Amino acid sequence: MRRAARAIIIKDNKLLVTRRDKFGMQYYILVGGGVDFGESLEQALFRELDEETGVTVRNPRLVFIEEAGEIYGTQHIYLCEYVDGEPMLRSDSLEAQISAMGKNLYEPMWLPLADLATVTFRSPALQRAILHAVNNGWPEKPIDITASH
Repeated sequence: MRRAARAIIIKDNKLLVTRRDKFGMQYYILVGGGVDFGESLEQALFRELDEETGVTVRNPRLVFIEEAGEIYGTQHIYLCEYVDGEPMLRSDSLEAQISAMGKNLYEPMWLPLADLATVTFRSPALQRAILHAVNNGWPEKPIDITASH
């Protein structure tokens, strides 16, 4: 089963996300992606952040786990402390190459937390978990949010 690492990064009441326009379907996702062979979850997290945003973080803490189905696998979602950088695809990243073709776009950006509840987000369970944690505090131990679909 595939594994992925994703980051929750909040700066100035904004959440770092990737806005997707995938052949006309528009939605938002957390930055992150699949774990390569021989890579730890945290190594994958830092690599994906570098490729997809250039944003630097520290102190990743696993807060949510979600079984996202056969195609996407197990999502490990880390709360990270923002250090610096502004979101921009690295020019040699796969996402930048795909975006350059024009029909499947990746746009890393800061989304105001106030707007999170109103956007189409993959996954709705993760969207609800983030909103709950922002308002009530982050879990001390990782929570499996799969059952809350």
